Amino acid sequence: MELKTKTLKILIAEDNIINQKILKTYLSRMKHSSIIANNGKEAFDIQKDRELDCILMDIQMPEMNGLEATKKIRKSENGSGKHLPIIAVTSNSFYNDREDFFEAGMDEYIPKPVDFNLLKSVLNNVANNIY
Repeated sequence: MELKTKTLKILIAEDNIINQKILKTYLSRMKHSSIIANNGKEAFDIQKDRELDCILMDIQMPEMNGLEATKKIRKSENGSGKHLPIIAVTSNSFYNDREDFFEAGMDEYIPKPVDFNLLKSVLNNVANNIY
């Protein structure tokens, strides 16, 4: 059952151009809007200045990786009452890696290659304020 009630504004934090295009295409097909950050530092800076519904965060990026960016975002949220859902999108999906994602403050993860239906399901949870 799909309860999605709104179009989401999503930040794609991904350094690989092909993965950026795939995610942007998927999000467009779902009627969501998206912007790109090429690394974790850009993602942190962009989320400070934009009203977003969630971040799709790659883990291995130059300048600042996804775990560092997530920790920095969570630290900046302390005391604000805000919680921006952050979804790890990564080829690192071993059990220990998942623990690291959640420990850093991520809400969910999606393995690469990204499955359209899984992405849609996770974003429906975001739209329905599950995270």
